[in-house]
Amino acid sequence: MQHKKHALVIGGSLAGLLVGRSLANHFERVTIVERDIYPDQPAPRKGVPHSRFPHSLMLRGQQILEQFFPGLRAELVAEGAIEVDSMKDMAFLTSAGWTTRCSSDLRLFTCSRDLLDWRIRHRLATFPNVQFLQGASVTGLLTDAEHTKIVGVSLHRRASSTPQSTEELYADLIVDASGKASHAPQWLSALGYDPPPETEVNAFVGYVARIYQPPADLSVDWKLLFVPTAPPQRQRGGAILPIEGDFSEGETASQCSDPRNTRWIVSLVGGNRDYPPTDEAGFLAFARSLPTPILAEVIEQATPLTPIYAYYGNENRLRHYDQLSDSPAHFIAVGHAACLLNPTYGQAMTVAALEAMTLDQFFQHHAIDDLNHHTRHLRQQLAKAHREAWLVATGVDYRYRNTPGKPISAATRFVSWYWDQLMELMVDQARVYRTFMEVLHLLKPSIALFQPYILSQVVWHRFNKRLRRLRIGLD
Repeated sequence: MQHKKHALVIGGSLAGLLVGRSLANHFERVTIVERDIYPDQPAPRKGVPHSRFPHSLMLRGQQILEQFFPGLRAELVAEGAIEVDSMKDMAFLTSAGWTTRCSSDLRLFTCSRDLLDWRIRHRLATFPNVQFLQGASVTGLLTDAEHTKIVGVSLHRRASSTPQSTEELYADLIVDASGKASHAPQWLSALGYDPPPETEVNAFVGYVARIYQPPADLSVDWKLLFVPTAPPQRQRGGAILPIEGDFSEGETASQCSDPRNTRWIVSLVGGNRDYPPTDEAGFLAFARSLPTPILAEVIEQATPLTPIYAYYGNENRLRHYDQLSDSPAHFIAVGHAACLLNPTYGQAMTVAALEAMTLDQFFQHHAIDDLNHHTRHLRQQLAKAHREAWLVATGVDYRYRNTPGKPISAATRFVSWYWDQLMELMVDQARVYRTFMEVLHLLKPSIALFQPYILSQVVWHRFNKRLRRLRIGLD
């Protein structure tokens, strides 16, 4: 097999870091180009504006990260990350009521996004063939003389003495992991290539979030509180996720891991442009409007540690790079640059891990020159990595009344009806709830929710509901 030399990753957020780790297995040199200067400690940065909001790492993502970085889980736990049993430790209020609670091996992993990124950067920096190029912005793509493949990028370094000067950096593979603000479609158009077609599903969802210190004497039977929106009837929701203590106050890692130092990220969400406000009174009034008083009651006892932050750009957007037939070889896109997901469902980080795993598996069997003819095949494999998460996110967001372009068909109406039946079954049927959580953790495809056992339970549940209504009518 031909030896692979240099891979270049545009963007050093989580997707870029995981891709960089994957490519380090197969390339002599990996360069990660990042616009920001990384902070020395876990801290927010301009390039990750959503880091102040809740993030959870699903089980499939945990498995992949542990494979790439053995011992990472233990390191994060030592620094205060919290393990949550999805079925026992999470209080989950569906449109039909609270889900059943029982012990399981379906563990969520919660910590601040800042801590997760910082720890992964620290681990990746130990790889001798990985280089971080910080404070540098990519301004375009470079092609070969035959105009058949991408061979590098033009970039500008912030520290350059000449503000308008650019330099060229060449590589054998270019990966766009620059996130939602990716300019790759424009770069491709400027070179004469067709940009990827796009699909957008926008339920006009907005978030606000704030970090709190829980009251020391609070006694609750949950670690994580989840009150999701339930469109079309319920377009407001909220959540409380536990995170590690605050390093910025001088705590050591062992002190942060003390449960007494656990903090909360509290998030409120509204769809159909029913955005939560950022003023104190409006924030609390929105929390009180949720279908359970629990969230409002506990935060009124907690101590706010930060301002209220807002994030309103939460549409789903899929760039179909896998459909391009004349796109240049040796160029791919991952993460939000390819598939932007409404963060309500907590799957984006796991999708990034799945994409990194897909790249690792591809280069176990292919040389770099194989991309001359197999780049489209690789893009198709990457599209499969985010397909399930896309179906989950858009399937729910299409239920909002004002989502534009929603497909109106018998199949769509059936899926919407079926979803409502599942929510009702999850209230008291642990087996159905477990399968739902396995799909959410990206351990199983969504078709698992239509397996014969669940389908039969849905039919029987529906029959019993109609029978009860009939009896009430007769009485």
